[in-house]
Amino acid sequence: MRRVCFVLRVRPDRLAEYRERHTAVWPEMLRALRDAGWHDYSLHLREDGLLVGYFRTEDLAESLAAMERTEVNARWQESMAPFFVGLDGRRPDQGFQVLDEIFDLDTQLTAAESAEEGA
Repeated sequence: MRRVCFVLRVRPDRLAEYRERHTAVWPEMLRALRDAGWHDYSLHLREDGLLVGYFRTEDLAESLAAMERTEVNARWQESMAPFFVGLDGRRPDQGFQVLDEIFDLDTQLTAAESAEEGA
């Protein structure tokens, strides 16, 4: 399963409201994310507005496409768009920047242990 990490930037003057909106995400949205293959999804927000998201999925393109097909996602994205900077007219789910994974502890430990066993 692929791990996906992404970043967005929340408007500094909207941080408190953004945090509040995420204390009780619409149950329909939660189910849509789960049904679209988003697993272990979490958001982390820094005080300057840097938002880091993380989730696991079998297929990023398909999980995004599955959300695109839901009515609740269109409503959620519309309600969240004003919180962000730098989207240039795109919705938040179309404007986030996916980061490259450069280190995975479990993968490296497994490789190191296999190498040690083979030596």
